[in-house]
Amino acid sequence: MKLIFIHGAGNTGFVWHYQSEYFASSDAVSLIGHPEGKPCTSIDDYADWLHQYVLDKGYSQPVLVGHSMGGAVAQVYALKYPADVKGIVLVGTGARLRVRPDFLSLLEAGIDAPAEWVRNVIEPFYIRVAHEVREKVVKKVLEVGAAVQLNDFKCCDKFDIMDKVHQIETPTLVICGTDDEMTPVKYSQYLANKIAGAKLITIEGSHFVFMESHEKVNQAIEEFLHGL
Repeated sequence: MKLIFIHGAGNTGFVWHYQSEYFASSDAVSLIGHPEGKPCTSIDDYADWLHQYVLDKGYSQPVLVGHSMGGAVAQVYALKYPADVKGIVLVGTGARLRVRPDFLSLLEAGIDAPAEWVRNVIEPFYIRVAHEVREKVVKKVLEVGAAVQLNDFKCCDKFDIMDKVHQIETPTLVICGTDDEMTPVKYSQYLANKIAGAKLITIEGSHFVFMESHEKVNQAIEEFLHGL
């Protein structure tokens, strides 16, 4: 059973460092434009790109694990290609992902002032992550750049499937950090309530709970896989 990890806005597959180590045969994909190629301009297009990637790799009915924007991609994938996915794990995400205008402005300013972007936006994200991993993740995000991150957050801001998410029939696990401010627990509760049979697990941590409490998150994913 192939496990595919999908990163969030402006990130790369490396953000799934702890999961890649634990799930040896998994694929922590870096979406198009992160940094190779041109990024997509909608969640739908990212889902289509990922579907083609899966076909090209010859993966059969993978389990998709998506964080934040990656969780949005996983939801759309399950809606558009239900026969081509075995299960989805939605981490720190929602059926709608509105982004504050002042945060978008911070990202836009970061295009011309990358040092401030890193100091004010990027580094605070990973404050709870172990130092050696945090440094490597930040380096990868820098390679992607503020312009791509801004693009991704604009994709998130346009994303809204609150009226469709109940149509997802794929087995679903929802994971959220108890202190997630970007996608609060109520977002995950909504997903779990609307997707038939979905299970919600809250784990101590912030938006990047899968790095901060990786052992608990990995265990939850593993138990979900055993149940499929």
